[in-house]
Amino acid sequence: MDERRSLRVSEAVREELSELIGFETADPRLLTVDVIDVHVSPDGKHATVRVGLRGTEKEQKQSLAALEHASGFLRHELAGRLSLRHVPELHFSQDKNQDVESRIDFLLKRAKKSRGRTENQP
Repeated sequence: MDERRSLRVSEAVREELSELIGFETADPRLLTVDVIDVHVSPDGKHATVRVGLRGTEKEQKQSLAALEHASGFLRHELAGRLSLRHVPELHFSQDKNQDVESRIDFLLKRAKKSRGRTENQP
């Protein structure tokens, strides 16, 4: 598979997985999952799916386990929605950058609140 086709397939898989996980799975552990990026291997047989997970560390682990458990269903649905010679084996990994961004947002909000309190004091 050439690079342009690999990018198109990766984007199509990302869009469909986002739809499937967000709206068509019944597992409540998947409500906190966002599909960030998908990279399909050149042979089209494997896909690395980077996901953003919200919640506590325990909830994030449960969400990853739920994704692994649902991978057969997700592959089956992808087969019906996309015209691919091979439906890639899905490998999920957590996008740690989202955790860093959430932490930075939290710290900025806390600093803003703290600054507001010191400005109001004489």
